[in-house]
Amino acid sequence: MKKIYCDIKKCLGCGACEIACAIEHSKSKKLDSAMNERPLPIKRRKAQFVARGVAISTGCHHCEEAACVAACMSGAMYKDKKTGETKHDKDKCVGCWMCIMSCPFGVLTRQKEDKIVVKCDLCADRDVPACVEACPTGALFMGTFKEFKEQICNTP
Repeated sequence: MKKIYCDIKKCLGCGACEIACAIEHSKSKKLDSAMNERPLPIKRRKAQFVARGVAISTGCHHCEEAACVAACMSGAMYKDKKTGETKHDKDKCVGCWMCIMSCPFGVLTRQKEDKIVVKCDLCADRDVPACVEACPTGALFMGTFKEFKEQICNTP
C-alpha cells in the first residue's frame, strides 16, 4: 500500500506540510481565503521536533492492524479492503474520540464544531498529496515502504 513517509534526515520541521494540508482541506483551497473560513480548516499532519535537531512530519500511518478501527464503536473508522487505507466515515462518527485515544501515533484530530474526527485521507482527489508537494526539502514521500527505503538508501 502507498503511504506518506518522512525522511527525518531531510525534515526541517518547518510546517509547510501542515499549512498545505489545511489549505487542501479548506473550502476555498486558497491560503488567504482559508484564513477567514469558519470553522478554520484543520490540518491532518503534524510537524514536530522529536529530539534536538530532529524533526518529523507525521499523519495517519494507515496501520495494517489499526487500533483506531478496533476502538471505533460506530464503524466510522474502517479499513478499505481494496486499498488497505484506514478511512473515516464522518456520517457514522459519534464523536466519542475512542479512535483518538487508541492511536499510538497521536495523529487523529477532533473537529470540535461537528464533533467528528479528522484524519489524513492521502488527498484522495489528488495524484500527489498536498503535504508531499509542498515539502521544500523533499522529506515527504508517497509510495510503498520498499520504494521509500530505496529512495533514502540512494540519497547522498
